Amino acid sequence: MLTSSPYIMYSDGNGNIFEDTSLYAMGRAGWDALEVPVEDWIELPEGGNLYELPGRKGIGVDVETSEMRLCEKGWAVAAFIPPAHTGLYIAAYESLPEAPMLPLFCYTAAAWFDNKFYVPAIRIEQDIRQECAGYDDEKIQSGTEQLLANYPHNRLVKHLMENCCMTYTCPAARNLSLGRWECPVPSSPACNANCIGCISFQPQEEEIVSTQDRLTFKPTAEEIVEFTVPHLMNAPFPIISFGQGCEGEPLLMWETIKDAIIEIRKHTDKGSININTNGSKPDAVKVLCEAGLNSIRVSTNSAQKSIYTSYYRPNNYQFEDIIESLKVVKSYGGWTSINYFVFPGMTDTVEEYEALRQLIIETNLDMIQWRNFNIDPDWYLGKIGITETGEMLGVGQLMELIQDEFPNLKFGYFNPPIERINGKFEMDFAHY
Repeated sequence: MLTSSPYIMYSDGNGNIFEDTSLYAMGRAGWDALEVPVEDWIELPEGGNLYELPGRKGIGVDVETSEMRLCEKGWAVAAFIPPAHTGLYIAAYESLPEAPMLPLFCYTAAAWFDNKFYVPAIRIEQDIRQECAGYDDEKIQSGTEQLLANYPHNRLVKHLMENCCMTYTCPAARNLSLGRWECPVPSSPACNANCIGCISFQPQEEEIVSTQDRLTFKPTAEEIVEFTVPHLMNAPFPIISFGQGCEGEPLLMWETIKDAIIEIRKHTDKGSININTNGSKPDAVKVLCEAGLNSIRVSTNSAQKSIYTSYYRPNNYQFEDIIESLKVVKSYGGWTSINYFVFPGMTDTVEEYEALRQLIIETNLDMIQWRNFNIDPDWYLGKIGITETGEMLGVGQLMELIQDEFPNLKFGYFNPPIERINGKFEMDFAHY
């Protein structure tokens, strides 16, 4: 554990990173650079990466004078922290006028001390399903080839293996190739939201680039059933999840999903059937629950309607619909989560805290998945028109307040398998 603040880092623009021992590292929340409490720094977890932030100068605290100033030696540095971890502060920097837009990744503060990299973050989830150490490239290659051979005419298997697994190294698709845990089931090429930071589709006029290509076809129920039934029957702690980063909104394909669920349950009652969604169609969610849907995860950048709407820019639905979808699943005895995009300085304002409390109370929510928001911070705040972020609690304190008030609410990062849902939430992941 650190006993002193770590030092700021900078990049020389050629892939080399150095520390500047004249400056302590800072963090950022909203538009503000802030000192990070020493206890909030942890070693950069395995699977994390460091990014150079071109056109941006890091902000630090002068070791001698304790005043804030820029690191003029090179470009600012940020960290990508791996799944199961939630960042508490964004990297602190000042952008130059010519600074290019940052790609759609998270930009957690990063620092250096005693030959180790540090980030202000916490491990929010003990599930090991996306640990780097758990992926064997040879086994993934072999598993991919086997699935493609087993389902030679299945377009969805081809998409998941060739595109998601082998091209984008999607952790969920890689787990599918290894025959374990959560199986992704993309099902919709279209979407009814126009999210500013959509990772699978960006209009040509936008400067930002999507991180992966969206699904280009509508899978049939038969294609879905063909490979998901064996997964549910044979995988350890099996889940199948409609709604992935490489697609649009799965509820637009609710009829196909309904038919697939009904057929799947004719073959096996094992495992959990989940949907990751924007929650825009409560009536469709009701039909899916009647067919056998077990859980829902609704994504949101905010519990406040105005902030949600500014980011999602929904077509033919509104914020109230996502609340209703959560309530529908709960009424059928299903598991409800929100995929909560954590942005320090926005997620932890007093106004957001109050709105989140009301959402939890109104929906009797089961779980919050505290996900790092993958977006250029300046661009995001500018796009949704935020000039002042208001009084901030800090992400860590927000979590503590929510946990204290709602002790039965689970915190995590992944959709839980049915074993966890059914009362064994604190599983022993050493044997998972």
